[in-house]
Amino acid sequence: MEFQSLELAEELKKALFEAGYVNAMPVQEKTIELGLDGRDLYVQSQTGTGKTAAFLIIIFHRLMTDPALKGRKALIMVPTRELAVQVEEEAKVLGRYLPFKTGSFYGGVGYSEQQKLLRADAQILVGTPGRVLDLNSSGEMNLMDIAFLVLDEADRMFDMGFYPDLRKLIKVVPPPERRQTMLFSATLNVYVKNLALEYTNNPLEIEIAPDTITVEEIDQFLYHVPSDKKFALLLGIMQREKPESAIIFCNTKRYTETVARRLRANGIMCEFISGDLPQKKRLTLIEDLKAGKYRYLAATDVAARGLDIEALALVVNYDLPAETENYVHRIGRTARAGANGKAISFASEQDVYELTDIERYIGKKIPAEIARDDLYADDASRGGQNEGRGRDRDRQNRGERTGCRQESDRRKESGRQHGGARQEHARQQRNTQREHGRQERGTRQEYLEQDGVRIAPVNMLAKMSIEERMAYYEQKYGTKVWKPEPRLGGSARTEKKKNNRRKNGRSGGRPPHAAAASTSRSGTGSPPAASAPSTSRSATKGAGTQTKKGVFAHIAAFFSKDKS
Repeated sequence: MEFQSLELAEELKKALFEAGYVNAMPVQEKTIELGLDGRDLYVQSQTGTGKTAAFLIIIFHRLMTDPALKGRKALIMVPTRELAVQVEEEAKVLGRYLPFKTGSFYGGVGYSEQQKLLRADAQILVGTPGRVLDLNSSGEMNLMDIAFLVLDEADRMFDMGFYPDLRKLIKVVPPPERRQTMLFSATLNVYVKNLALEYTNNPLEIEIAPDTITVEEIDQFLYHVPSDKKFALLLGIMQREKPESAIIFCNTKRYTETVARRLRANGIMCEFISGDLPQKKRLTLIEDLKAGKYRYLAATDVAARGLDIEALALVVNYDLPAETENYVHRIGRTARAGANGKAISFASEQDVYELTDIERYIGKKIPAEIARDDLYADDASRGGQNEGRGRDRDRQNRGERTGCRQESDRRKESGRQHGGARQEHARQQRNTQREHGRQERGTRQEYLEQDGVRIAPVNMLAKMSIEERMAYYEQKYGTKVWKPEPRLGGSARTEKKKNNRRKNGRSGGRPPHAAAASTSRSGTGSPPAASAPSTSRSATKGAGTQTKKGVFAHIAAFFSKDKS
């Protein structure tokens, strides 16, 4: 099915055409067909199968054509900030001719820019559960006017522990009968099914089998190559194969530009395409590639989405994809319509870890070999002199400077020998301190045991109350330990102060010596006479005088003894 054959808003069809969307993928065809009627959907399909464009087309078309949805909004929940940015970029591409503002809302950054988007009345809201809940709780994001709720990659959100947050969010948006809900998941699990059944309105279930590919029609090769030699190997392969057309896949926008620039510096015309390019430039590149005006293109997975090039001779995976399904999408762009194709992949020390999952996914081992020296080509581009056979020239240039560095090297070696003993001594001291630390920590920890097996260390004191800890310290160290008194509230503190005054004879707020003088004179606890304060001061003054006389007598006796 072609996108232009769908009965969509003209502004939306124009944006789809300029973005290079021609033929709809299976999940897009089914989702758009059923979703344009406003039905709730639960779609089970692998990552990278075009789900984002499918639900965005539904949202944009219905907002444009349904008068009842005027002023309503769409909330698209995703598990990570990277995916939020990706969905936001896709929405801006497809909605470039539509009167809707799109914004992404995720944690790890400040609130100010996101608050500006909300005050500007953004209608397409893409976010992660935590940040959306924060903005809603603070009153910045109003979720009561949501007409579309999309949970993209719901299974990943549940794996990351977002299930409680999602349930909270669903409770603050309009009920199922007042919104359209679409859930997308790569795997079927109980959490997704629970949301699909509990928080949707009679959803239709769409299940698309994972993409399969007849690998016999594609010649696959894998080269193990150091990351700093990848471009020299790519250059050598392009010079040897001389393919009629090729796409070179990189994982980042920066590498697509770098690879294209360095190929051009070596006399191989290559363009690059990324999401940062203006739409007009991007459309022109796609049309020129299809028309054969240039033969080679460096692209990322996102930028190459929607490209359908007939008779593509070669696909090069300059970087192995992080998503295993993307490997199939990449090499599947060759060998179209029963034709033969070739796919060459580079596995460096940085991305070789993806190889096992890719081979498990396609169900076979990719023939691999180490690149021979004669397969590396001289690189004339800037910064490429150290790659391929150009390393021989560098070795010759370095040889001229070798003699000048020998004396410096001997001095460094001497310094290493003298410093080695000091470093070894310091290393032993650090190891001893670490061991003492481990032993000390071991005395403070206990282990949970189940059937005689230690499960995990648990800090025993952390599980105790204050009273239990004090009792433990007293038993262990044999001394009384200070016990903090509980903090009292305002009325309780006031009552305690009154009790202390009564206990010390300080009722009425009078000083303790006044109460003492009154009691001693009268012999009872009756109120003192009016002269009691002066009597008390006299008594105090007299006691002070006697104390001073005693001190002077002691000093005089000391000096008289010394004279004798």
